[in-house]
Amino acid sequence: MAPVVDAPQQYKQPSRKGKRAWRKNVDVSEIEAGLENVREEIIAGGIIAEKNSDTLFAVDTTGSDSIQKSYNKLHKPLKADQILALRSAVSPVDNHKRARITNGIIEPSSKRRKSGGVSHKEYERLRKIAYGGETVSKDIIKTDAAPSHDPWSLVSEESKQDSKFSFLEKPKPIKAPITLKQAPISLVAGTDAFPAVATPKAGTSYNPVFQDWDRLLVEEGEKEVEAERKRCREAELEAERIKRIAAAQEKRDDIQTEDESAWEGFESEYEGPEWLKKRRPERKTPVERNKAKRRKDAERQSKRNLQMKKRAQQAHQIKEIAKKVDAEANARGIAKSRGEIPAMEEADDRILRRRKLGKHFLPERSLELVLPDELRDSLRLLKPEGNMLKDRFRNVLVRGKIETRKPIHQPKKAQRTYTEKWTYKDFQIPQ
Repeated sequence: MAPVVDAPQQYKQPSRKGKRAWRKNVDVSEIEAGLENVREEIIAGGIIAEKNSDTLFAVDTTGSDSIQKSYNKLHKPLKADQILALRSAVSPVDNHKRARITNGIIEPSSKRRKSGGVSHKEYERLRKIAYGGETVSKDIIKTDAAPSHDPWSLVSEESKQDSKFSFLEKPKPIKAPITLKQAPISLVAGTDAFPAVATPKAGTSYNPVFQDWDRLLVEEGEKEVEAERKRCREAELEAERIKRIAAAQEKRDDIQTEDESAWEGFESEYEGPEWLKKRRPERKTPVERNKAKRRKDAERQSKRNLQMKKRAQQAHQIKEIAKKVDAEANARGIAKSRGEIPAMEEADDRILRRRKLGKHFLPERSLELVLPDELRDSLRLLKPEGNMLKDRFRNVLVRGKIETRKPIHQPKKAQRTYTEKWTYKDFQIPQ
């Protein structure tokens, strides 16, 4: 067997000041022995120092039969203990209360037990639970008083902060915006409330009367002609603007070329002797200054008189409008007292108010008109047109329920910065 070669050892080390003594000739036999013992314990089932006491030891609660027999030989038990230790194979007497034996006569129902073995007391308790009992009067909502609990509140009243986390900041309740309680404002000009389902015109029927259809056709035709004229007018203005920009650019180029020609020995019209001989404006005399001052005062006074006249006209119009509004309110009150529901004023939802809700444009309404070549005298031959979903969505936008927005296909993510707060240091150690 080959001899075991150990690590170099040096049992006597009087001094460890040098670096060589730190790196070599160090006795590691004790560490090697300890590691070898750990490997053997792992192979045997685990390190003993890391195991629990329940896996290493067992508590014997039953005792040894041989020790008990040897003890009984030396110490014989008493006869009374032997008699008490005996157990009979017969079951003991039942001590439960049994039903009373009768003579066959049926007792009244008040004394008999309920069917299924349910007592009268238990039956009454179950009946109260089924029909509410005392809880019915507690759950009634009183309309004449303020509610004590808001079921739609986002903050739970029962949630209380633990005293251990008193140093943390309390969450702030979410407040609903004030505009949530206000009625929406419609985008249609001339009315504040637009109906959810507008009454269709008689000319939009699949089999309309000729007079109604012809009137609607003329109206829509005039609107289209006016829109085309407006488009042509805007196109002409745009073309004229582009032409003026091009002319100004050419003029600027000509001026630059004339300025450059002066360096070559030629002068432009702006640098001729006539331009240089032009006299500067002379200083005004006091008479001329007073005359200009009086003219400005007269112009200022005329503007002021014109503004006062306009204000007087507006005040007169306000009084007339107030009288008209009061008359309409009185008429509505009389109609309401008689039980008559006034019909909502019909307005064109294509004519919008000047200040709209949102910055995007409202989608155009589809043309609800049947052309002459598409008229049918039967509903079965009618060609289906339009989209109910688009019409309902546009109606919601017109009534001011939601803003006019564009679909956001790729929303921007919020840029958040994370900082470590020092509130976790504000705590107190209990005494």
